[in-house]
Amino acid sequence: MATLTDREYDAELHKLHDQLLLMGAKVEEMIAGSMRALVERDSELARRMIDFDHQINRLEVDTDELCLRILAKRQPVASDLRFVTMALKFVVDVERIGDLAANIAKRALELNRLSPLDARADLPRLAAMVQKNLSLAIQSFVRGDAEQATEVIRADMAVDRLNARLFAQLIAQVVADPATVTCILPLTSVSRYLERIGDHVKNLAEEVIFMVSATDVRHRPVTMTN
Repeated sequence: MATLTDREYDAELHKLHDQLLLMGAKVEEMIAGSMRALVERDSELARRMIDFDHQINRLEVDTDELCLRILAKRQPVASDLRFVTMALKFVVDVERIGDLAANIAKRALELNRLSPLDARADLPRLAAMVQKNLSLAIQSFVRGDAEQATEVIRADMAVDRLNARLFAQLIAQVVADPATVTCILPLTSVSRYLERIGDHVKNLAEEVIFMVSATDVRHRPVTMTN
């Protein structure tokens, strides 16, 4: 039979796992809500998403404290140690995703005070790509699937390409009609925020690969698949 200490340790690891999933689910909701506030010009929803970020910040602090408590009291080794050290990095990226989603909501509030301008280009498409990658990264964490995490890293290349194309289109619109600059500049910020979210999602995938296989794939080139 497992000792009380063993059961407590297992409970702490399960709690850590659940808190990481909760943070991931909340930032997925934030991205979706912030983009909906932008597209639908819903200022009340935008304000809710900004306030939502406080929950992410609180979860980050609580999870950090749990990780440090596990490291100090349990002195984990092997895969458990990788999981806990991965979690410390994971929460940083998730918290920053929450910040960027809140920034999108702030740009929505800014735009909602201006006259409507049909210049959102493919921002919803870019957001959908980022949201899909985030969902896949969380799934790869749940399943301990390094192969799926690698696909997330590859998919980030498409996010970067679309962001570059959108940015160029938005700037071209300002050149063609300088009067649109007040509306266009916040949209370029949204495009940049989504691209940065994509970077943090890529980090999450890299952290999953480290957790599963003890392989550090940061800064290594990943080729596209057909």
